[in-house]
Amino acid sequence: MKLEKTNAMRILDKAKISYQTYTYDADDGAIDGVSVAKKCSQAPQKVFKTLLTRGSSKNYFVFVIPVEHELDLKKCAKAVNEKSVDMIPVSEINKVSGYIRGGCSPIGMKKLYKTVLHESCQTLDTIIFSGGKIGFQIEMNPHELIQLIHAETADLVKA
Repeated sequence: MKLEKTNAMRILDKAKISYQTYTYDADDGAIDGVSVAKKCSQAPQKVFKTLLTRGSSKNYFVFVIPVEHELDLKKCAKAVNEKSVDMIPVSEINKVSGYIRGGCSPIGMKKLYKTVLHESCQTLDTIIFSGGKIGFQIEMNPHELIQLIHAETADLVKA
């Protein structure tokens, strides 16, 4: 059986970056990060979620954090030099990113938005994040991800 490729996977293939994929059954509707980590038999601190925000400047920003954590919007605003940032409404996710809620990958969005990964990624050999479609996860080296999408790292989560 040939694995279906998502846009994020095609971008990684083109860049000749190695990655591993996981698929999971989303029929039960449990697509939150902690459920996905369990379904993929992975430690939650290794599985990251991709969150889209809009700053006070009206620019969009992408934050990638471990699934068990909550975004600290003040820390996020500081990380991208904004007065404030807010989560965008679910109804805007597709228009802004080209992805749907639960399938938002930091790779292959409509535009290359400023992206910041939680600093804990630097202590891990690999991290796992959405493959760009519900039911698909990508595992890869976080430093290669940072290089590919020109991301930065910072402390982004509530203590």
